[in-house]
Amino acid sequence: MSENVPPVQTQSQDPDQEHDHDHEALTSPLLPHYQRASNSTSQLAIVGVNVCPIESLDYEIAENDFYKQDWRARDKIQNFQYIFMKWLLCFLIGCIVSVVGFCNNLAVENIAGVKFVVTSNMMLTGRYEMAFLVFFLSNLVLTLFAAIITTFISPAAAGSGIPEVKAYLNGVDAPGIISLRTLIVKIIGSISAVSSSLLVGKAGPMMHIGACIASLLGQGGSRRYGLTWKWIRFFKNDRDRRDLVTCGSAAGIAAAFRAPVGGVLFALEEMASWWTSGLLWRAFFTTAVVAIILRALIDVCLSGKCGLFGKGGLIMFDVYSANISYHMADVPPVLLLGVVGGILGSLYNFLLDKVLRVYAIINKKSVSYKIFIACTISIFTSCLLFGLPWLASCQPCPLDSTEDCPTIGRSGNYKKFQCPPGHYNDLASLIFNTNDDAIRNLFSKNTDAEFQHSTMLIFFVTCFILSIISYGVVAPAGLFVPVIVTGASYGRFVGMLFSSHTNLNHGLFAVLGAASFLGGSMRMTVSLCVIILELTNNLLLLPMIMIVLLVSKTVADAFNGNIYDLIMKAKGFPYLEVHVEPYMRQLTVADVVTGPLQVCHGNEKVGNIVHILKTTNHQGFPVIDEPPHSESPVLYGLILRAHLITLLKKRVFLRTPVRIGSDAFRHFSADEFAKKGLGNVDKIEDIKLTEEEMEMFLDLHPFTNASPYTVVETMSLAKASTLFREVGLRHLLVIPKRTTGSPVVGILTRHDFMPEHVLGLHPLLVNSKWKPLRIALPRFLKIF
Repeated sequence: MSENVPPVQTQSQDPDQEHDHDHEALTSPLLPHYQRASNSTSQLAIVGVNVCPIESLDYEIAENDFYKQDWRARDKIQNFQYIFMKWLLCFLIGCIVSVVGFCNNLAVENIAGVKFVVTSNMMLTGRYEMAFLVFFLSNLVLTLFAAIITTFISPAAAGSGIPEVKAYLNGVDAPGIISLRTLIVKIIGSISAVSSSLLVGKAGPMMHIGACIASLLGQGGSRRYGLTWKWIRFFKNDRDRRDLVTCGSAAGIAAAFRAPVGGVLFALEEMASWWTSGLLWRAFFTTAVVAIILRALIDVCLSGKCGLFGKGGLIMFDVYSANISYHMADVPPVLLLGVVGGILGSLYNFLLDKVLRVYAIINKKSVSYKIFIACTISIFTSCLLFGLPWLASCQPCPLDSTEDCPTIGRSGNYKKFQCPPGHYNDLASLIFNTNDDAIRNLFSKNTDAEFQHSTMLIFFVTCFILSIISYGVVAPAGLFVPVIVTGASYGRFVGMLFSSHTNLNHGLFAVLGAASFLGGSMRMTVSLCVIILELTNNLLLLPMIMIVLLVSKTVADAFNGNIYDLIMKAKGFPYLEVHVEPYMRQLTVADVVTGPLQVCHGNEKVGNIVHILKTTNHQGFPVIDEPPHSESPVLYGLILRAHLITLLKKRVFLRTPVRIGSDAFRHFSADEFAKKGLGNVDKIEDIKLTEEEMEMFLDLHPFTNASPYTVVETMSLAKASTLFREVGLRHLLVIPKRTTGSPVVGILTRHDFMPEHVLGLHPLLVNSKWKPLRIALPRFLKIF
């Protein structure tokens, strides 16, 4: 494994270089002082809110003798069992995720509902101070509870989880991302955070919950907690777990929005780095199970057996209008929405990125700072939500209203708040409400005269600010719902401005505004389009939504990347992009591989293996054969660190350096070399060997992957990067062009392809003629 140390630059900087340095200071990862100078396999990244070491996943199949023997020994029944188990696990994922999603919504609607009912009842009797105290304390307690369990039990559960799961599906493995502890905290913490009136969503946490459930089922549960099933041994590898996690993430989005097709497309467009037709079938089957079970559970609640759940629990915003029609006069306002959504979305991403960096600096000080920030944001939010409606004037109830006015209780379009009988507070109908009900009021049809211009402007600014500062709290928090409600508010505001020049009602403008802001922030098109259609149950909006999403994404791509990519980069996840940097075509793989290289021999002394494992953090080692075992030095293959530790634990040592042959199959089984579950990684420090055993030998040939991927040292770095990502590799061996000397030059790992590492080795590329192209080309390619 190579140890790459960036050269120290002693030259003075000119003004242009100082300007570049200032720009990089604003866009560099959150933990530059944590990064190691050497290019070790193990790097650091911020997982949730804590700095953790990360590794890469083994998506490549290690085709050693044991793997081949295991597949030869399988009969038709076992092959059928493997295929059947894939579909059975997808069915179980759909069942569990749908039930968890339903219970999540049920809990949020009842907890938040009781809070608003009690507060509203106090305000009806004129006890405004006591109503504020109850509202303030309930929000603070719920936020504090979510922050405490996240901080002390599972810091990896903080945030939405989408950046972490997206990095996992790209091949990045970090501790705690999809563990049982994270799953429990994500469920409870999400319920508490969303119920506390923080402007956070539950779609991102639901996606993370689906991924955790899928991973735990795929690994047979958790050995730490005694929940294991040996009959899932076929799935003890990263490749099958990756496919299950992809299905789980699709199921999570489907459960959050009741959007089964949108969930599949979201996993395809945003989450997965590898996709096959078979995986598409299983993901679609999983989300179909989610949709069916949710439908059955909702029918139970419609009979009034779910408390305050009512119609609002699982989002469905009906804005269908049979009289909707488009004219040329409607196109300019829609295009304007797309442009404004792209500009606001890119500004939103920029500000959120900066706020998260500030939170990261504060969070690393101590645990008390994390909880203090969460409580401060909760207090600020409660004061705004309760105080701003007092600035709005009371409006007389419309005579043709189809619902009660004013609304007494939890939800409704016409909140009474402090108004006299027969009047309502339009700002309170939006801001003193749950996020789902606020979106439902914004999307509602036949309510063009309900809200004032000042109300929509105040609500938009409030949501824009609160959604940015609330996402960084130490609690499970999503971005989908805050972005939807923010976009819907300015969409409805634009609809008010153009009401005399268009046939579209304000509710439809709110839907288009939400679509434009989603496209400007998250930069997705197909999946967002389908999710919005499934949310609103209005297929007639399809052309307008497509136009808005395309325009907003195109405009926003000219400024920065999508929000999840920015968060991944800021947290330090080594995510491999589809499009390589242009300057990589000017480099060869030999330009980023440096020594010394740690290798093992086919018949290696036990003491040498122990020394290598204790002095390095590398996860893979080339195995070479030298005379007298071969005519000349030759690369035999690659052996993993986990397999070497398994061999040392079994202590099947040889007194002389000879091949063990078929006796290896008597001492070992394929299960012993399977991927361990979460938290069950063996360590070399736990193995105690005698001096006599250290002088003995191990035959590594039967356990070595004899067909690893290799590239010649003259291959361009761009081509090697494409191969590395498309195949899903963890190690890529570099061999010399000429056969003289060592049979292997080095090993490329994920970190070797990161722009920060490449530019650290070759700093002159930063100011080369390729710099403008390096910045502009990836953004241009993402548009198409």
